[in-house]
Amino acid sequence: MNRILLIIVLLSTGLTFSQQTSVVDFKRAQAEISFGDLLAKEVKGVVAYEFDVLKDVDSVFLDAQNFENITAILDENLEVGDYNGKQLIIKNAFKANTSHKLEITWETSPKKALYFIDWEYLGGNRQIWTQGQGKYTSNWLPSFDDMTEKVEFDLSITFDKAYEVIANGKLINKIISGEKATWEFDMRKPMSSYLVAFAIGKYVKKTTLSRNGVPLDMYYYPNEDGKFEPTYRHTQRIFDFLQKEIGVPYPWQNYKQVPVKDFLYAGMENTSATIFSDAFLIDETAFIDKNYVNVNAHELAHQWFGDLVTETSGTHHWLQEGFATYYALLAEREVFGEDYYQYKLYEYAQELLDQDKAGRSTALLDPKSSSTTFYKKGAWVLTLLYDKVGEKDFKKGVKNYLDKYQFKNVETNDFISEIEASSGKNLSDFVDVWLKSEKFHYEIIETYLRKNFKGYKAFLKLDCQASKVNCQEFLESSENPYINTEVIRQLEGNVPKSVFNLKSIKERQAIAQSVSTIPSGMRIDYESLLQDKSYATIEAALYNLWSNFPNDNKLYLKQTKGVEGFNDKNVRILWLTLALITEDFEPENNTRYFEELTEYTSPKYGFEIRQNAFAYLNQIRACKAACQKNLKQAETHHNWQFSKFAKQLLQAE
Repeated sequence: MNRILLIIVLLSTGLTFSQQTSVVDFKRAQAEISFGDLLAKEVKGVVAYEFDVLKDVDSVFLDAQNFENITAILDENLEVGDYNGKQLIIKNAFKANTSHKLEITWETSPKKALYFIDWEYLGGNRQIWTQGQGKYTSNWLPSFDDMTEKVEFDLSITFDKAYEVIANGKLINKIISGEKATWEFDMRKPMSSYLVAFAIGKYVKKTTLSRNGVPLDMYYYPNEDGKFEPTYRHTQRIFDFLQKEIGVPYPWQNYKQVPVKDFLYAGMENTSATIFSDAFLIDETAFIDKNYVNVNAHELAHQWFGDLVTETSGTHHWLQEGFATYYALLAEREVFGEDYYQYKLYEYAQELLDQDKAGRSTALLDPKSSSTTFYKKGAWVLTLLYDKVGEKDFKKGVKNYLDKYQFKNVETNDFISEIEASSGKNLSDFVDVWLKSEKFHYEIIETYLRKNFKGYKAFLKLDCQASKVNCQEFLESSENPYINTEVIRQLEGNVPKSVFNLKSIKERQAIAQSVSTIPSGMRIDYESLLQDKSYATIEAALYNLWSNFPNDNKLYLKQTKGVEGFNDKNVRILWLTLALITEDFEPENNTRYFEELTEYTSPKYGFEIRQNAFAYLNQIRACKAACQKNLKQAETHHNWQFSKFAKQLLQAE
């Protein structure tokens, strides 16, 4: 069907894409998914939709982006469907109060939303995983780009039995047939299409139960058993805390978390099955700087705010991201304490203030707002609303909101109305100031900080540029390590020697990262930073010591020779670079070190590792043929940030 005819069909019924849910209600989907040529990224399957017709209509549609083959059968006997490359249009004289079944068979090689990782490499970490992000599931599954169409999706996935398959819902059956297996998953409640998800890879898992018996499945790679505990530390505690704090039981049958290679974001809150970046698979040392706790809590909070109740449109996006950020921060307070919580709120406020000073502040109800606005300002709005109406009325309003709109779609007024009802307060002025206004009212937030957070009244008076002495004296008396960290950074290297009396990892890390020119009288103390249990500290200290004391740089390299660092190998890649440019340091190993550094640019490594290696090789002008080949390949990487980095590096040469 051509585009003009499609428009005529839709106009003849008075139906537009955004209005379909008012005349047709898709209730359930049973999808059988399998794969063709994995190198060609082929996915295929059959999905059977059950739907009710609410009003007379002569056509319905589903979204299906750029499918290679797609056909449909209505009510098991009528072959139907006109496909225009974006939608499958089903023309029929549908009568109100009737129910129907639509079976769609499809095959496609999606350009987005379904990612095939490392299948071209024998030694690669081979995976397949999804990322719907709002409306992209229709690139691999005929479904709905409209978040207001909620369906109970039951997936059945057939794949090589040597792998694990994880998807939404409860695994109710696994049928093995030869070298293949079919995993059958059951969902009991509806969700928006963008939350449909699965991941396939070589995994093992450990399971624990929440306080009220919800299974918590935590997946990791078979060869990284030592990273399981640091990665998933506090998971059950976070789960139990959020259930209690939110006041509404977890709404799904189970909860699964699975790490994947080269994910596009930190994590994604697919219903009952969070997928997250394997950069958060960490060891004990990495926990202090790059732990999974915040992402863990954020994606879990989305199971209520985003999955149970879902925004109607981007105008109300803060109802998902602001709430998830707010509750994740409360969970972190439970884990890390009050000082940490207060500092993070202060940090959010400063980020919002910087955005405002740059002229980029927008209203929270602006669908084009930045992530900083949706996440950080959203969290602050809820903090201030809690303060305004009080704990009892705030929690009651949140509970009523979730109970009333569960498995439905919401707008901001739905939430505000529930808080007004529970508190008896008119919130129109609050809404005007914090939700509708483009202005960021930092003065109100600073007043809140001074009033409610111990130590911030004195801290907020400091101006380290105007008076370094005042800031140095503040460090002598302050016992708050998070505030001290900020003061050290603001001093920009002008710290007194006594600062090394501060003992927390974060304070010492701030010294390592801020003091780039090391006075000789501070050298011995600074060298002790190389022994700290922090990869971020070691990285900064190694580089600064190597730069400041060239006569001893071989000593510093020997001290840190075996340190890998985070999953992005931050310390190891820096070490290799410094080893290569340090005169007479292990010259017999130069070729091996160069080959190792170049190898890290290979596609078999995660993009974080590759980006570090590319950056350092470029700095020392050593990106030779193999590196250049890998850099060209990186231009087409599915992670747009990494792809952009590669393109910029090539253009700069």
